[in-house]
Amino acid sequence: QVQLVESGGGLVQAGGSLRLSCALSGRTSSIPTMGWFRQASGKEREFVAGISRLGGSPNYADSVKGRFTISRDNAKNTVYLHMNSLKPEDTAVYYCAARWSTLVLTTTAAYTDWGQGTQVTVSS
Repeated sequence: QVQLVESGGGLVQAGGSLRLSCALSGRTSSIPTMGWFRQASGKEREFVAGISRLGGSPNYADSVKGRFTISRDNAKNTVYLHMNSLKPEDTAVYYCAARWSTLVLTTTAAYTDWGQGTQVTVSS
């Protein structure tokens, strides 16, 4: 199993940028397949971005393509979500999640380990 801790959330103006971090701990030979999800008030948790543990091209929700970038630093055992051109609609609690498979999936049920989330608020 792996433990995940998100950080980097906060308040930012529309059009601004923010970088979220997901620190991994526990016995892992490498960073597993990772996904970023978000949950706005009154909404279901939704997929934002994901990257396979094998690397390759990341996956993004249509709503964030061209604005968000997921990356990882194997040496630091950390996954990042860099968010640009933020919109008020991006306001949500952001979660990182991990799964063993090499395939990035968009459903929450596919991920076995979750962080506790970090709040992102984008003001208009």
